[in-house]
Amino acid sequence: MKKQIACLIVTASLVAIPLTLTTGCAVAQHRETAGQYTDDKEIAARIKTALYADPTTKGTEVSVQSLRGQVQLSGFVESQAAKERAGQIAASTPGVVQVYNNLLLPTGR
Repeated sequence: MKKQIACLIVTASLVAIPLTLTTGCAVAQHRETAGQYTDDKEIAARIKTALYADPTTKGTEVSVQSLRGQVQLSGFVESQAAKERAGQIAASTPGVVQVYNNLLLPTGR
């Protein structure tokens, strides 16, 4: 009897562990395929690299998220020109379908 209970607990654990570790992943939730996931990571990396290289945006305070080619920019920039330039950089990146520019400007200056 104890052996059956132990076997049942081990089996349940082996089933539950992968489910708990992948619940936050877009691939596991069927929002995108593995190929789309890697494409989105590549898009975000290209945008972030271009933002770091651009003297206007200084991409250190900008977060880039991508899902199926839709890109969201969030964080802080120093000026309206930097916000617009970040949107231009994101929009001109290959694979980007739409850009949501949610960058914020500092207040009280």
